[in-house]
Amino acid sequence: MLRAGFGRVLEAIVVFLVVALTLIIIAGFVFRSFGSSLVWYDEVASIGLAWLTYYGSALAALRGAHIGFPGIVNAMPPRLRLAVALFGEACVFLFFIVLTYTGMEVLMILEGDTLVSLPSIPLQLTQSVIPVGAVLFMIAELLRLPDVIKSALGDGFVDHELEDALPGIEAPPVHSGAQGVAAAAPAPALHGGSRR
Repeated sequence: MLRAGFGRVLEAIVVFLVVALTLIIIAGFVFRSFGSSLVWYDEVASIGLAWLTYYGSALAALRGAHIGFPGIVNAMPPRLRLAVALFGEACVFLFFIVLTYTGMEVLMILEGDTLVSLPSIPLQLTQSVIPVGAVLFMIAELLRLPDVIKSALGDGFVDHELEDALPGIEAPPVHSGAQGVAAAAPAPALHGGSRR
């Protein structure tokens, strides 16, 4: 329930940012076509894109949609698969802990600075997305961690890239043999279209 609620909040933020960025771009185009460009357009649009990237990456982390190597990990025995998956998660957490700390340092350095085109907006507000986005990413990874452990010990990880590339092919469950190597070939799906 917590994971679903967190996902809905992230989805709402991402949808809001997409709509806002779209309106800003349309407004910038319209004003430029009439010969009176908005002075704040470029700066605000680039900040909006950065915000969309950070919040969108947290949402993608919650859904397990970031690029990975599930085929390689799935070929390992379950215990080694779990160790590799947990090591990968630890690396992700370490990176985002560093990013959170560095982002807070950036906010301290920017104290008193404002946007060039909109002096009423402090740079600390616009750059706050760095530590906030990093913390949201870590929360998303924590909420997804039970699924990671279950997949590592169970049938393995779903290869989303393979699903997207071959929507009519049903990915078989991973079965570890004596050496722990997955030995199964893809079988055609009984139903058409995507499985999402």
